[in-house]
Amino acid sequence: MKDKYQKTIYACFIGYVVQAVVNNFVPLLFLTFEKTYGIPLSKITMLITLNFGVQLIVDLLSAGFVDKIGYRVSIVIAHAASALGLIGLVVLPNLLPDAYTGILLSVMIYAIGGGLIEVLISPIMESCPTDNKEKAMSLLHSFYCWGHVAVVLISTCFFKIFGIENWKILACIWAIIPVVNGMIFTKAPIAPLVEEGETGMTILDLCREKMFWILLLMMVCAGASEQAVSQWASTFAEKGLGVSKSIGDLAGPMAFAILMGSARAFYGKFGDKIDLDKFMVGSGLLCIGSYLLISLSPLPQLSLLGCAICGLSVGIMWPGSFSKASAVMRNGGTAMFALLALGGDLGCSGGPTLVGYVSSMFSEDLKKGILAAIVFPVLLIAGTVLSGKKRAVK
Repeated sequence: MKDKYQKTIYACFIGYVVQAVVNNFVPLLFLTFEKTYGIPLSKITMLITLNFGVQLIVDLLSAGFVDKIGYRVSIVIAHAASALGLIGLVVLPNLLPDAYTGILLSVMIYAIGGGLIEVLISPIMESCPTDNKEKAMSLLHSFYCWGHVAVVLISTCFFKIFGIENWKILACIWAIIPVVNGMIFTKAPIAPLVEEGETGMTILDLCREKMFWILLLMMVCAGASEQAVSQWASTFAEKGLGVSKSIGDLAGPMAFAILMGSARAFYGKFGDKIDLDKFMVGSGLLCIGSYLLISLSPLPQLSLLGCAICGLSVGIMWPGSFSKASAVMRNGGTAMFALLALGGDLGCSGGPTLVGYVSSMFSEDLKKGILAAIVFPVLLIAGTVLSGKKRAVK
């Protein structure tokens, strides 16, 4: 029975690589867009906001339509949109009168794909018969980290060998991954998320449960704890150590992503021997320690080390919160996963925003901003302890 779903599990792994591509490839081209198309950086910044904004809308809307059209159709649409968006980057800027409009449309298209993947992959994986759901979920989420690392490394090597002016060729190469994986999902078996004869909880049902609000808070804090540091890691490397942009990216975000992926892979390997609640509380405490090291250390090298340790500490937070939700709200269904993804994405945008806002209040001092963000791992620890004491909701 389990062997039958092996193809589905591998396709889920690749699904998170696809999401890593659509979220992390275009930011590598921002300066190229500025030079090639004459687009000011103020407009290019809108691409990030639009990408995550569309993903948030998709998270919210998917609770209403995924169950109606089915998981298979939805996940194939997600991959098709991801591929079309990447190919649109190659075609639309030259096809339309305004290059910026073409890029904007492309980002919107692949953001639909990225948003759907965020909502769908975890429940599809959760429905597969596996020995340890928490282990499988943690391993699954590590593939986003490995995808992120691969996008940066492969793209950097490609640009070095073939020149950044040939970025359109690389965009088409990256588009092959969602095309192939979408075809795999057309045939891969997908088990029902809710047991036969039962129905998934509605948004209203979920809102009536105190447990759901605790889990939603945990997801917000997981996303915020991760991105509050991740978004500023490159700046720490460049400003603190005085290194180049490329070295800063490798020393900052790359180290963060590798250690975050390692933490998820570690739990994916040994999760059956480790209590999830204890591992999450321990990770939360390590996260607090890393925030203190970043914000209070007098040495920039120690602050950078704190950024790397933060990557290790936040690894389990997102997949662990998903796993806890699946365990304690067994009939949460599509609505639960969609709203948890929404909460996580809100945290991803809210964490860096808080850091930036507080930093600006203290003369652009990023360390003060990071110190303020310590509230997120503190709340996540509280949520983990509270959810551990509650009984499962049927």
